[in-house]
Amino acid sequence: PNAQKNEMEPILLEILPERKSKEIVPHDGQEFGYVLSGKVTLVYGSRKVSLKKGETFYIKGDESHYLENDSKSVARIIWVTTPPIF
Repeated sequence: PNAQKNEMEPILLEILPERKSKEIVPHDGQEFGYVLSGKVTLVYGSRKVSLKKGETFYIKGDESHYLENDSKSVARIIWVTTPPIF
């Protein structure tokens, strides 16, 4: 609660099978993610990166981006943004 008063905002994100997260528009800041379970694809501008359990991503917020779950199981990700945007 009240994450907007902090410099970072961590969330636990669950993405259902064959769904995707909210698309984040370009912003000043950075983001870090850790895949707790499942598999996702990070769509960052025109690039796509496959990530599985135990892998991380670190990106600047300068391009539109989202996570996509093309698998048959739920994916769980810890996603940290700075500044808070969720």
